[in-house]
Amino acid sequence: MISTHFAGIVMSIDTPRAKVLLLALCQALAMTGSIVLFTTAALVGQSLAANKALATLPLALLQIATMLTTIPASLLMQRIGRQLGFMVGVLIGLAGASLAIAAIFAANFPLFCFSTILFGSFNGFVGFYRFAAAEIASEKFRSQAIAWVVAGGVIAALLGPQLATWSKDALTATFAGSYAAIALLQILSLAVLLLLKMPRPAQAERGYSGRSIPEVVQQPVFLVAILGSMLGYGVMVLVMTATPLAMVAQAHPFQEAALVIQWHVLGMFTPSFFTGYLIARFGVLNIIGVGGVLSLMCLAMNLLGSGLVNFSIALLLLGIGWNFLYIGSTTLLTETYQPEERAKTQALHDFLMFAFVALATMLSGTVFQQMGWYAVNWAGLPMVAVVLIAVLWLRQQKSIFLSR
Repeated sequence: MISTHFAGIVMSIDTPRAKVLLLALCQALAMTGSIVLFTTAALVGQSLAANKALATLPLALLQIATMLTTIPASLLMQRIGRQLGFMVGVLIGLAGASLAIAAIFAANFPLFCFSTILFGSFNGFVGFYRFAAAEIASEKFRSQAIAWVVAGGVIAALLGPQLATWSKDALTATFAGSYAAIALLQILSLAVLLLLKMPRPAQAERGYSGRSIPEVVQQPVFLVAILGSMLGYGVMVLVMTATPLAMVAQAHPFQEAALVIQWHVLGMFTPSFFTGYLIARFGVLNIIGVGGVLSLMCLAMNLLGSGLVNFSIALLLLGIGWNFLYIGSTTLLTETYQPEERAKTQALHDFLMFAFVALATMLSGTVFQQMGWYAVNWAGLPMVAVVLIAVLWLRQQKSIFLSR
């Protein structure tokens, strides 16, 4: 009787939708840890670094590590499968969280930077949760599966900033408790991954056949997908990374900064419950375009003032804009490769995306320290403009093709 019941449970979590939900839970745990880290890392860096202009260096190094990990992570999972690959990533993240605790207690800025490098390497694996969901789903369900995984971030939006606040003084060294909480989240992720049963890649997929990278990149659809991801993600981290610094500098308490980040993350992930449906209904290019417009509205709101209302509304718009750009661009990318080209195309896409994100993160701290908060927002305007121009260009290319 018990064995029959257990077998029923195993079968119930072996369906495509159940696997997508498990991936969404993994995404939720990973993003909760990331939100705790992003809420605190610049402030920890500011307290540990002798040169305060380096406050965002740990976050920049995190993004660089994420960028550099995407290619080996994708190729590793091409060989050993998604489940084992994701578990390797989680163990790296656990090591990073543990080192961060030690760095804070020792007041060691270089060690804290190294800990964020490890956590960034973990994030290089996390980015493939959405691709794993796309591979499980049917073509009709694909955009929704991607959106469901991204929607796991809603839990992060609700829990992450609060967890950062609650755990901030849990240990004797300020913020050390926040990284202990991240370590616990990594352990929970390992437990969930043990339930995720995904087949090993087929022999053909473990090879390196298919079109060459230059052939893939030359596709107009790929170019727009990568621009939407790179620049949409770039403007998001440009503004988000500097927001806690700007709010604290303007005498907003840490709790208000955490609340603004919470609203931002809600904006990032809550729309995922219906973004897939919107893409199916209105088309992927329209959704990417709306995401760009919302990002422009965020920058305009920040340029109008620096009150709590401005920060809150702007970061909420920025989050929704990122959601449409990220899910839309990921969905568009799935149109550009065959199964045997999957690993290298996804790896290239995420490598380029996180390379630009790392640049934007470093730019955020430098521009804020040297030129101020408003300059950060002005710097985001050309990024969004390029995305909107690219969408219009691809729409024109498709119209020309259809008219032939």
